[in-house]
Amino acid sequence: MPKAVVVRATGGPEVLEFGEVDAKSPGAGQLLVDVAAAGVNYIDTYHREGRYPLPLPFGIGLEGSGRVAAVGPDVSGFAVGDRVAWSSALGSYAEQALVSASDAVPVPDGVADDTAGALLLQGLTAHYLVASTYPVQSGETVLVHAAAGGVGLLLVQLAKARGARVIGTVSTEAKEALAREAGADEVIRYDQVEFAPVVRDLTGDEGVAAVYDGVGAATFDGSLASLRRRGYLVLFGGASGAVPPVDPQRLNQAGSVYLTRPSLGAYTATREELEWRAGELFAAVADGSLDIRIGGRYALADARKAHEDLEGRRTTGKLLLVP
Repeated sequence: MPKAVVVRATGGPEVLEFGEVDAKSPGAGQLLVDVAAAGVNYIDTYHREGRYPLPLPFGIGLEGSGRVAAVGPDVSGFAVGDRVAWSSALGSYAEQALVSASDAVPVPDGVADDTAGALLLQGLTAHYLVASTYPVQSGETVLVHAAAGGVGLLLVQLAKARGARVIGTVSTEAKEALAREAGADEVIRYDQVEFAPVVRDLTGDEGVAAVYDGVGAATFDGSLASLRRRGYLVLFGGASGAVPPVDPQRLNQAGSVYLTRPSLGAYTATREELEWRAGELFAAVADGSLDIRIGGRYALADARKAHEDLEGRRTTGKLLLVP
């Protein structure tokens, strides 16, 4: 019988249970995939905690890569043995996963399994943030929080590729080095100073065109204070906790700024959009212009440790579970 990580009661990392599960068969429109690598993401912790409620019990994890083991009815374009990757198949912390064919994308020969498993969820997120939510323009300055994290390192690289000046925030010397290696022009240690006054100083008090904020509660006020007139606060996560309700008048007072809370599903709503974003990411990886940093590999049985390290901010880049 295949093994997987299951949540039977919501809570801390200790609720992650590893063990045997019933064998799966693909239904209509589905692929059964032998998982080569499963990505660990902050949204997984939200599911585990119950912040994003799911019916119990449930298999956890959304992202991965692997080879197609079986093809369900009404599936075209995929065959047994194909290498695929995905970003939205619940139950991906497993030896085998059921993946909707509409969510799977082929993995090019020039991209390794672990890279493919580490790329899509955070890569698609970084792509829509800089290409669509606030399309970065050459010569603009943007602020990226947690610039040495999984999404942060990709945001820095993609924003630089579009010609931006990038200011990053990090919490350690080692993370500062990683952010600079990814291309950040300026790096602020927000464990040492308040970042908003430094951002204002670095921009001649103008502020930045956009703030990409996946931290949430701890950075929101400073992010708002870092924006230029009519700038964009792109709040795409809440690693430090959810942001309390916001009085819209604050956006006026900050300079008629914009606040948006995007999600990946809204930016990959069509097959064409998914293939466009994934195609650009895979091409950038294959030609060496986009570096995917894998910060840790864990056995499936060690999913709890992976969550503890992620939430404890002891990691950089992307974490993988490897069956």
